[in-house]
Formats: sequence, C-alpha cells, structure tokens
Amino acid sequence: MSATIKDIARKVGVAPSTVSRVLSNKSKYYTSETAEKVKEAARELGYKKNQAAVELVKKQSNVIAAVVSSVKTNFAGQIIDGIQAEASKNGYNLIVVYSNSASAEEQKKALLTVIERPVMGILLLSIALSDDNMDLLKESDIPYCFLSMGFEDDRPYVSSDDEKIGYEATKFLIDRGHRKIGLAAIDGFPYTGRLRLAGYKKALSEANIIPDDSWVQSGDYSYSAGEAAMKAYGKGTDLTGIVAASDLAAIGVLNQARNLGLSVPDDLSIVSIDGTEMCQIVQPQLTSVSQDFYEMGVVGVQRIEESVLNKKKLSNNQQLVAIYIDERDSTKLV
Repeated sequence: MSATIKDIARKVGVAPSTVSRVLSNKSKYYTSETAEKVKEAARELGYKKNQAAVELVKKQSNVIAAVVSSVKTNFAGQIIDGIQAEASKNGYNLIVVYSNSASAEEQKKALLTVIERPVMGILLLSIALSDDNMDLLKESDIPYCFLSMGFEDDRPYVSSDDEKIGYEATKFLIDRGHRKIGLAAIDGFPYTGRLRLAGYKKALSEANIIPDDSWVQSGDYSYSAGEAAMKAYGKGTDLTGIVAASDLAAIGVLNQARNLGLSVPDDLSIVSIDGTEMCQIVQPQLTSVSQDFYEMGVVGVQRIEESVLNKKKLSNNQQLVAIYIDERDSTKLV
C-alpha cells in the first residue's frame, strides 16, 4: 500500500494538515525546516499524490475523456493525435474509452466509465448516442462535444460540411467531363450520409444530369460495402466515375473494379471521401475530398477548455473545419 499524508505526518511529528500544505506548496503556517523534513519523508516513504482524490475534493480536473467508436475506421487516430497534442500543450491529460457505437448498452458503459470519475470534458468521436444515453450525457453536467459527426439539433460538434463534401466530390468529376457518376457505400439514414447524398444530387442537378436510381449504392462506409457497390455496378457499367463514401469504401471499389477487369482511371475514375494516408498507399493513389481530422481534435479540446473557463456548457457551438481536394492518380478527364 502506498504511503499517505498521515504516514508522513507521523514520521515527521507534525499534523497531517501541515503535510498537506507543504505538498500543495502553500507557503504559510510552517517553517522552511519543516517543509524540508516533510519533503524528505515523502521521498523516503515513496509518497505519490492521488490526483483523482485531489480532483474530487476540488471538484476540478485536468483530464479530458475521448469516447471512440470501436468500429474500425482509418481516421480516428488522426483525431486522437490532434486531441493529444492540444491537451498536452495545455497541461491536460487524456483518457480514451472505446464503445460499440451500435449498442446502446455499450454506449452507456463507456459513458459511465468517464462520468463516474472527475473529468473536465468529454469528446465523442463518430458516436451517435441513443436518446437515453444522450440524456445521461446531458444530466452529467460535464461539458461535451461531438467530433466528426454533425446533428440537426443544437448539440455541440466539430465536423466538416458534409453536404459540401458530397457536392465537391461530384462536381470534381463533372468538371472533368463525367456525366454518369455513382455514389458508393453511402448510408442514407444518418445525418452525415443524408447531407453527402444531398450534395451529390445538388451537383448533378446543377449540371442538368438526371441520375439513375442504380447509381447510388447504400452501405456502411466499409471496405466490403465498397466491394458490394462495385459488384452491383458490374463489369458492364456505363458509369465513368464513382464517388466513394470513405477511403475504405474507395479501396473496396478499386479492388473490385480490378477483379472485374476494369482499369482505374482509364475505364473508371474514383474520388474518395476522407483523404487519410490510405489514399496514398494504394495504386493508383486515390483522388480525395480530404477532411482535416487532426484539426477536429485540436478544436474539440479548445471547445471543452472554453466551456470550462466560461463555467458553462457549450451551446449552439457548432464548428466546421475546412475540406480540400487532393488530386491524385485515380481520376482523369473524359
């Protein structure tokens, strides 16, 4: 068992309150000689401050909790890197808790893990909470912010403009002469997917292109969803371009296109959404509409800090980070 303040007090022969003041660097009510004795005894006994206990007493914390979807993605690491960098710069600690984003029970366990300890704020990465768990989060009275996910209500979030993402990806292909453009592996039910689909349709409409229903293939942004979409399009597809809903889906489209004997970009141009390093480790490298995931993490910490300093919850504080197009080798003029 580790040494306590009372152990140090007994060894030095002073009151525990004196030891507490010395170890907290409160300079009043003790002499320099007493301070030296207390510090020496603390070293000898191997005393370590219980930061969690201190935080509970002060009702303050320097810990930020990140709740991350356990569904494998290729961008969560970049967001966590941004959180960690900004947290470290400001003297905050970070804990990361994973949750099965599709299970309300697993969501609740993850939330309780962080809510039941003193944390200064909670960042939620691509997690769509159930209504009950959203209520639990609100009732905790802990500042929170969602990252890489937007909402129609006033929940605080830092994300990208998903309608603009769908629009820019589609317009990029239109500007290069494509008229028959698919949208692969998009989930049309959540807010993110609906916005990207809306952007895709807007770009086609502006170009007076009427899409066939078969051009949009639904999915869950995964590699297998990209494969399935390309299988549905088939070897004889008349599409000349495809917007893939994620980098993983784009690679699924790319590999399945090869399996069907199609050449990228000669037979089919592909634009990916996300723009992580995965776009550069495949051949041909994937043109992408890229999101600044690292910046999402940085801004998320800043939003929590702002809320703590202002002693209020974030409200109607929804921030979008920039997107940009990285043109690589998977697209061409037609």
